[in-house]
Amino acid sequence: MDSDIYPLEFLYDGDCAICRCDVANLRRRDRQRRLRFIDVADPAFDPAPYGRAREALLARITARRADGLIVEGPEVFRLALAAVGLGWIAAPTRLPVLAQITELAYACFARHRTWLSKHFGGIFRRMTPPECADDVCHVSPLHKP
Repeated sequence: MDSDIYPLEFLYDGDCAICRCDVANLRRRDRQRRLRFIDVADPAFDPAPYGRAREALLARITARRADGLIVEGPEVFRLALAAVGLGWIAAPTRLPVLAQITELAYACFARHRTWLSKHFGGIFRRMTPPECADDVCHVSPLHKP
């Protein structure tokens, strides 16, 4: 049921250009405000409510559903994409063989995310859309160097 899942707290690494690009794109599409974005890298972030250390939350994408259930890995992206009307993109990754491949690919990405962001972050910074409200667009805090 949707009320069990949304609003979904989407925890992300604000120091990662790839992550910031994903968040900006999800935020732009989240017209129903079903997602709550929480920057785990923010010094003011408190990991205690999530029952995990900050390092664990940075190592693997994590979200908390409205019913309090913690989800990790590709399931976070499946739920986030569904929230913004793009669930059909990730739906095939629930199929048994594709689910295993998706998990392995995500685990590899997660292990190398920092390196990838460091070396290819400029590409993702250029792909990150600006935030717009009332026909006024500005560079958001997600556009960190």
